[in-house]
Amino acid sequence: MMGKYKILLDSTSDFPKEQLQPWDVDIVPLYLTWPDGTSEKDDTRDFEELKKFYEKLKSSTDLPKSSQPTVEDWKAKYLEVKEQGYDGILVITISSNMSGTFNSASLAASEVDFPIKVVDSRQASTAISPMARFARELFDKGDDLETVEAKLRNAMAEKRFGAFFYVSDFNFLVKGGRVSRFTGFVGSVLKIRVAIYINDNGEMVPFGRARGFRAVLEEVLKKTQEQGFKPGDTVDIYLVSCDNMEELKEIEEVLKGVYNVKNVYYTPTGKVISTHVGPGQAGYGIERY
Repeated sequence: MMGKYKILLDSTSDFPKEQLQPWDVDIVPLYLTWPDGTSEKDDTRDFEELKKFYEKLKSSTDLPKSSQPTVEDWKAKYLEVKEQGYDGILVITISSNMSGTFNSASLAASEVDFPIKVVDSRQASTAISPMARFARELFDKGDDLETVEAKLRNAMAEKRFGAFFYVSDFNFLVKGGRVSRFTGFVGSVLKIRVAIYINDNGEMVPFGRARGFRAVLEEVLKKTQEQGFKPGDTVDIYLVSCDNMEELKEIEEVLKGVYNVKNVYYTPTGKVISTHVGPGQAGYGIERY
């Protein structure tokens, strides 16, 4: 008899909300705390709500600080899923080199008497969404929790998933402390588009800069191919932006000219990712078949 398994992601996955039900995915939100002490959950995928948040970011002198879901948050979600009659849970989190989310999810799993596997994606944002799709396909074929975890880890090792993007204001990443060691990119480049990818250690790495959209996209595509996504490969793409939908549409057309694109998904960045990348960000997660 085939088991029934839930997939849980944290909110930095920027998961396309239209796929939550079809892929049986649920989201555990991170938190943001503003300098005045007010806090909010990263719990909306509604574009109009996020649009208001983007405007708030643009007008704010000081950015909010993000924090991971607590152990109790994860435990509550695990127990909720257990009570719903599932046989187990696969958790996929943002890279442990960017957040403590993996640690809190793992600790919670050790305190709950229920089959749970927690995977450190070594990625962020829309590189995590295709991992969920990959896992759901295996569950639907009848694989059990341990088998799906092992196959997902193998696919990650084979670099089947990736995330490539650019930011329009590097200052957001600097303020958020995510790329502070890359001093060569600080200063005059703060208002220049900076291309970024996530390396094998699960860290965001700036690798190119340009003033125009076409130029920075060329840098991003070059890095995508260097990371093993060769022209002509069959891929899914997960397009993501922080208030920059216009350029996303152009990115889709360019990618379709390079790859055999099987499926395309669009999603806005959630509150936590938006705080770190800033308005004007655009890019994509990609899965190679």
